[in-house]
Amino acid sequence: MKLNNLKPAPGTTKNPKKRLGRGQGSGKGGTSTRGNKGAQARSGYEHKIGFEGGQMPLQRRLPKNGFKNPTRVEYQAVNVSALQKLAQEKNLSAITLENLYEARLAKPSDLVKVLGNGELKAKIDVTADAFSKSAIQKIEAAGGKAIIAEE
Repeated sequence: MKLNNLKPAPGTTKNPKKRLGRGQGSGKGGTSTRGNKGAQARSGYEHKIGFEGGQMPLQRRLPKNGFKNPTRVEYQAVNVSALQKLAQEKNLSAITLENLYEARLAKPSDLVKVLGNGELKAKIDVTADAFSKSAIQKIEAAGGKAIIAEE
C-alpha cells in the first residue's frame, strides 16, 4: 500500500468536488461561483455568527424578556407521604439523604427539601437539606425529629 494507491471506501463519496477557478472552459472559471466583488468574493472571508448582510440580525430584532436569578437555590421536593411509604417498605426509624438516593427520590447532586403533603404516622428522624414548616410540624407530631444536613 502506498499513498498514491489510497482511495476512499466504496460508497463513502457522493459527487466529485467542483474544481473552481481553472479557466473559462471549465464552466467554473472567472469569478469561480463567488459573484462579483465584495467581501464574500475575497479569499479568507468569514462572517460573524448571526450576520445577515447588514440587515438587523434576528437576535437583535426579537424582544428580550424574563430574568434568571443567578443565586437561586433549586431543591428536589420530597413529600412527607413519600417518607411514610419509604419507612414502611424498608422498616426504617431514621431516613437519611442516602436512603432517599437509594429510593430514587432524589439524586446525589440534588439539594433535598421535605414538604408537608400527606400524612406521617411513623416515628422517624429525617435528615434533609431543608424542611417546610408543615413538614416539621408533621414529623414532630409523629414523634420524630427534623434534622438539617450539614454540608
